[in-house]
Amino acid sequence: MMEQRIGVIGSGVMGSGVAQVFAQGGYDTVVVDVSEAQMRRTREKIRESLRFQKMMTGVAPRERAEVVLDRIHFTQEIEDLAACSFVVENVTESWEIKQTVYEQLNKVCAKDCILGVNTSAISITRVAALVERPERVVGIHFMNPVPLKPMVEVIKGYHTTPETLQMTQEMLGTLGKQSVVVDDSVGFVTNRAMMIFVNEAIFMVQEQVASSEDIDILFKQCFGHKMGPLQTADLIGLDTILKSLDVLYEGYNDSKYRPCPLLKKMVDAGLHGMKSGQGFYSYN
Repeated sequence: MMEQRIGVIGSGVMGSGVAQVFAQGGYDTVVVDVSEAQMRRTREKIRESLRFQKMMTGVAPRERAEVVLDRIHFTQEIEDLAACSFVVENVTESWEIKQTVYEQLNKVCAKDCILGVNTSAISITRVAALVERPERVVGIHFMNPVPLKPMVEVIKGYHTTPETLQMTQEMLGTLGKQSVVVDDSVGFVTNRAMMIFVNEAIFMVQEQVASSEDIDILFKQCFGHKMGPLQTADLIGLDTILKSLDVLYEGYNDSKYRPCPLLKKMVDAGLHGMKSGQGFYSYN
């Protein structure tokens, strides 16, 4: 497995974490993004993540940051993925953007390349319909922050073959990740449930039932969650939360997924959480 070249599309919050774990796993990793400035920030973010890894996990990296970073090639050319045997796509939760990306991947990638869709809610079967070999498309839902989370939700699309699932799980195993396979359903298991309680927590802030801090304290102390729902929303990005809820609302036509008006207002105001410096908490 280590001889394979891995492609990572998108170098934002999720993409940087995915690139880091593959490079730490010994893989030659190609990261594609449209923004050169974003890729520079991602390189420094990975360096910082490696520097603080021992403090966060109690285990020091086996290799120096520069050794890991030397395995990552940043590029703006999607054609550089032609030699990759596995590609993980991490672009924003927008169907129009994903459609464009997979139409390009269909032309660029080798026929036996596995395409991993790292999405919060979009149907894997719908994505697979964009390429000539839908049996090679699989959902690979990493949790955030990727380097610290041991579990990955693997999603079987309608056409995904057992061989594709097996190869995906074996590859994740080389990264030290456990995985559970679930069937394709909008939002899958994790986000289908999580988005409801995150959205409901935002409604409670809007209705002044409790402060953001107190809501998060109750979730952590009563349920044993490491992070409260509003801290989680800030970490994921409020814009991503809103897009995921929109996908769930459209997919199920169920009012329980209607996005809270406060969430919409915060996203419109540019309060996207950690990445913008302000969400339900301040990060400046």
